[in-house]
This record gives sequence, structure tokens and C-alpha cells, in this order.
Amino acid sequence: MNPQRGFSLIELLIVVAIILIIAAIAIPNLLQARIAANEASAVGSVSAVRSAQVAYFSTYPTVGYAGSLADLGGVAPCTPLSSSACLIDNGLASAVLGSGGKSGYVFQSTGIITGGAAYNTSYVTGGVPLSWSRSGNRDFCSTNDGVMRSKLGAGGDVPATALATCLAFPVSQ
Repeated sequence: MNPQRGFSLIELLIVVAIILIIAAIAIPNLLQARIAANEASAVGSVSAVRSAQVAYFSTYPTVGYAGSLADLGGVAPCTPLSSSACLIDNGLASAVLGSGGKSGYVFQSTGIITGGAAYNTSYVTGGVPLSWSRSGNRDFCSTNDGVMRSKLGAGGDVPATALATCLAFPVSQ
């Protein structure tokens, strides 16, 4: 007699079915973990821009807060100027609408003149997911009050650029 070697077709199909069941359970959890990581990165990026805006304001008092995100960055080797202050990584400074973003999010920072001043006395920094519900679910923003705000986003959102828009976001927990 020849001893039987290998697995039967039924045994292989059972193993494949078990692997598919495990994958069906694990994949949604992995996607949620990626979204959570992207949102945490976005909070960190908005915080970095907020810190850079404060440093920019004290470095260039005649300009006030930076007028755009690009003003805070700069291509290496970077020479600090009011148009490229070298305060944030250029990867973040160029993660704007129309780009590939940074960790699934795009950002915008806008300097705002308030109260008839001659320089930017306020700013709004916002971040939204590149692909809503795939790279993130929440929109984030912050102003010169230093408070991080967020709201549940929607497809097609753009980063907040107006004070009233950002101040309408609930305060992040």
C-alpha cells in the first residue's frame, strides 16, 4: 500500500475559509487604526504650525502671523526670510490642497488682518483628510487662541481659513 501524502481538497478549502474569516475580521480594524494614526498626525501637524506661527510672529513683527503655510517652511538648505522662515518641515509646508498631503491630510494656514491693523494679527490653520473616511474622518483647525478644534468632516471639505469658521468647530477632547 502507498501511504497517502498531502492534504485533501476539503482540508485545504477549510483552511482557506478560516483565513478569509480572520481577514474579514482584521481588515476593518486595521483601516480604523490607520485612520486614528492619520488623525493623530494631523493634530500634531496643526500643533506644529501653531507653534511656528507664534515663532514667526515674534521674529517678523512687522508682518505679524505668516500669510500662508509656505511662508513657514522652506527648501533645504533653508535661509530664514519672511517668505520662507524655515520653522516647519517643507513636507508639511507643501502638504496643501492639490498635493499628496502628509499622512492622509492636507493643510492650510492663513494670516488675517483684524481691527484695521497693518499686519496679520490673527491666523487660522486647518487640516482635512485627503479622502474622507479612508484617510481620516475629522477636520481640524486652530487659531491664535491656541485651542485645537475638530469636527466630523465630509467628502470635499477644505481646510478652514476664516476665524468664524474655525471658532464654530467644537473644542477637541
